[in-house]
Amino acid sequence: MDTQISTFSSKNQAALKQGGSWIKYLLTSILILIASATPVLASSGSGGESPNMTGTLFGIFALVLFVGAYCLVIFEEQLHLRKSKPVLLAAGVIWILVAIAYMGVGQPEAAEHAFKGNLLEYAELLLFLLSAMTYINAMEERNVFQALRAWLVGRGFTLRTVFWVTGLLAFLISPMADNLTTALLMGAVAMAVGGNNKKFMVVACINIVVGANAGGAFSPFGDITTLMVWQKAKVEFAEFFVLFIPALINWLVPALIMSFAVSKERPDAMDAEVKIKYGGKRIILLFLCTIVTAVSFHNFLNLPPAAGMMLGLGYLGFFGYWIKKKEQHLIGDNGDVALEMTGHPDKQQIAEGHHAVGFDIFRKIAKAEWDTLLFFYGVILCVGGLGQFGYLALASHAMYDGLGATSANILVGFLSAIVDNIPVMFAVLTMDPHMSHGQWLLVTLTAGVGGSLLSIGSAAGVALMGTARGIYTFGAHMKWTWAVALGYAASIAAHLIINAHHFGQFH
Repeated sequence: MDTQISTFSSKNQAALKQGGSWIKYLLTSILILIASATPVLASSGSGGESPNMTGTLFGIFALVLFVGAYCLVIFEEQLHLRKSKPVLLAAGVIWILVAIAYMGVGQPEAAEHAFKGNLLEYAELLLFLLSAMTYINAMEERNVFQALRAWLVGRGFTLRTVFWVTGLLAFLISPMADNLTTALLMGAVAMAVGGNNKKFMVVACINIVVGANAGGAFSPFGDITTLMVWQKAKVEFAEFFVLFIPALINWLVPALIMSFAVSKERPDAMDAEVKIKYGGKRIILLFLCTIVTAVSFHNFLNLPPAAGMMLGLGYLGFFGYWIKKKEQHLIGDNGDVALEMTGHPDKQQIAEGHHAVGFDIFRKIAKAEWDTLLFFYGVILCVGGLGQFGYLALASHAMYDGLGATSANILVGFLSAIVDNIPVMFAVLTMDPHMSHGQWLLVTLTAGVGGSLLSIGSAAGVALMGTARGIYTFGAHMKWTWAVALGYAASIAAHLIINAHHFGQFH
C-alpha cells in the first residue's frame, strides 16, 4: 500500500513540474461546462419557485455524485473509510451545483433559503441526538449496561431461553436506548453465553437485529426515522404506540420460526457480577425525565423536542457536577478512598469503580458518535440538494401517484434494506406526499423494520456484523431473510387491519 502511495505521489509531482497546464485545462473545462449548462437551466426554470432541473448537466452530475458517495458508504467496512467523509464531500459539491444552477434561472436567493431550511432540520436532529448519546455514554460509564449484561450471563439460562430473552429485551430496550446501542448490548450477552456455537450465534444475532429494529419503530426515540417523523409533526408522540402490535408481530413471527433451530443446551453459568457505579441509577431516572421534558416541549409549548432534550442535558450537567464533587470528596489525592470517610454509605460504591479523572459530562459529549452525526448532515444536505433539482418531486410522482400510497410505503421498507432508512425517510418527508394518517404510520413502520431484511439494512445489523465477525455475515442473514420477510408482511397486514380507522384521517 505504501508503495502505491509513493508511486502515486511521484506521478503527481511529475505532473506539477510540467508547468501546471493540467490545472488550466481543468479550470477551462469547468467554465465551459457552466457556460453550456446555464442556457439549459434558463429554459427549464420559467421563473417558477422549483424549476425542474433533473435533465440538466448539473442535476445529472449531482445525482451521480450522490450515488457514488453512497456506494462508498455501503462498502465502509471493506474500504475502512468512515461513512461521513464521502457524503460530506458530496453534500458540499451538490450545493455548489445548486447555487450555480439557481443563479442561472435568476433565483440566487432560492438556494440560500433552501440550504438554511435543510440546515435547521439537521440542527434539531443534531442537538436531540447529541443529548441522547451523551446520556447513553454516561450510563455506559456508570456500568448500567455492563451490570445488565453480567446479570443475564450469570442466570444459567438454556440457549433457547437466551435466544428469547435477548430478542425480547432488544425489542423493549430499543424504544428508549436506540436500536444500535441495544443490538450491541444484547449481542454481547449472546456472544458471552454461546460464542462458540456458530449455529446459535447466527439466529441469535438475526433475532436481536429484528427485535431492536421492530422495537425502535413504535417510539420516537427508537430510531432516527421515527424521530424525524415526530419532529416533522406527521405523527404525535402518543400515536406511535398504535404501532406496538404490528412491530411486536414483526419480531415474533421470525423469532418463532428461528427458535426451532436453537437447541435447549444449558451452557455453564458465569460468575460475572458487575455493580452500577455511584449515580448510575439516578442518571437513568434523569434520562426518563429528559424524555418527558422533550415530549412536553413538543406537545404543550409547541417548541422543538430538541429544546427539551438540551434542557435535559442541563439536568445531567448539574448532576455530573454533583457526582464529580462527591467522588473528589470521598477519594483522596492519591486515588485511594479517604480514611476518614470509612463509614460513609457511598464509600464502597465509589471505591469499586471510580476513575482518577472523575465524572465529566464533556468527555461523554466528546465520545458521541460524531461520524454518525456528520453522516446525517451529509445525507440530509445531499437529499435536500437533489430535491432542489427536482428529483424528489419526480420520485414522489412515480411512487405515490403511480403505485399508490400503500404500495409506495411498502416499497420504502425494501429500499431501506438496500440503501438505508435515513435518506429514504428524509426523502419521503421532503416529498411530503398528501396521504392519510394511517399511511404516515405505515411508512414509519416499514422504514423502521424494513432494514431487518438484510444484515446491511440497519445500523444494528452492521454493528453486529462487526462484533460477531465471521459468524454473523451477510450470507448467514440471507438464509433467514424469508422468515424476516414473513414477519415484515405480517406486521403490515396487522397495521392495515388494527389501525384501519387511521386511513381516513388526513392532516
